[in-house]
Amino acid sequence: MKITVLTLGCKTNQAESFSMEHSLNNSGHQIVDISENADVCIINTCTVTAKADYQSRQLIRKALRNNSKVIVTGCYAELNHDHLKQISADIQIIRNTEKDKIINMFTSKPSSNNKSSFNPRYRPFVKVQDGCNFSCTYCAIPLARGRSRSVEVNEVIEKVKFYESTGYNEIVLTGIHLGTYGLDLIPKRLLSGLVENILKNTKIPRIRISSLEINEIDEQLLELITGERVCKHIHVPIQSGDDKILKLMNRSYSVSEFTSRIMNILKKLPNISIGTDVIVGFPGEGENEFNNTKELISFLPFSHLHVFPYSSRPKTKAITFSSQVSERDKKERAFTLRSIGMLKKSEYIQNNIGQTLDVIIESRSEAGIIGTAGNYIKVLLDSEHELNEGMLASIQLSEYHNGMALGIPLNTT
Repeated sequence: MKITVLTLGCKTNQAESFSMEHSLNNSGHQIVDISENADVCIINTCTVTAKADYQSRQLIRKALRNNSKVIVTGCYAELNHDHLKQISADIQIIRNTEKDKIINMFTSKPSSNNKSSFNPRYRPFVKVQDGCNFSCTYCAIPLARGRSRSVEVNEVIEKVKFYESTGYNEIVLTGIHLGTYGLDLIPKRLLSGLVENILKNTKIPRIRISSLEINEIDEQLLELITGERVCKHIHVPIQSGDDKILKLMNRSYSVSEFTSRIMNILKKLPNISIGTDVIVGFPGEGENEFNNTKELISFLPFSHLHVFPYSSRPKTKAITFSSQVSERDKKERAFTLRSIGMLKKSEYIQNNIGQTLDVIIESRSEAGIIGTAGNYIKVLLDSEHELNEGMLASIQLSEYHNGMALGIPLNTT
């Protein structure tokens, strides 16, 4: 069959979709673009913002117009069964907890160990955790994903070994609340212990850790990041730089605690790339609270910034808060912080010019060859170089160019 898998949202969704595509492809099905008249369209949805809801509905309607059999899963589908059935009674809805069984609807054949030839992703995501026990007042994801659940260490090791055996040079560890990995296992484990196990039991050249809360980065994890195989890159959401707003959000740290921990990380890893998420226009955020956030974002040495205007989510506590912020103010504040984020990204890249970094080659186009360094800098190289997608290349950064670094290959592996 010709099958399309469409994905919105987080790296965990992307990891789940990649696994589906890989298994379906290795079982004899053809993974195709939505424009190629697929027999089946699987849509892995997101509900983190109102925009994600809208994009999910758009993709569903587009798939229905293409006369595909439509299967919808993911967080939007989990929380909006009735609305989806109003769009079309023919939509098949699969709960998040049943998502891994979708491939059984099409085949009972086991996956082979051949590297898939479809839609290559040269830094595959490895889902090691799902769900969230926290209750941030703006977030509906715990309602859609349930409580935290961790993948056993041996399962993770087998997955990483598989990617290693098929030629991948980097894996990205991901989860809905990655920092709580292992706390539900018997005996309890920690994320740092999982990373240590992967380092000891596999030879995958590069391990990247996705988003973590600031309180979940322990000294053992920092020590592992100083090693050669763990990427010098972390993503730590701050959400607000004002203590009043952080309390309203039900976040687990203060501005001073966040700042102190970031400075401790930089003391141990001076050139680490630190990304963050920030929400503007949360209920109760006036000019003073926003200015506190702007000043903190300007002060802290972030290398990249994701800015989200607050989006009210049904069944969350924040939707009941007074002092809602106008859409105009949200837009203006988001523009201000994104401008700061672009400047900080530029500064971080320029501070790395002259450095030699290991870069995963990911794509080739008329503009040139693009890859990702261990510290998350995107690198552009001349297309004349003989560099294949997926390889790990030693690249010297030569100059800054339009949000990227230009690079010169030194040697490849």
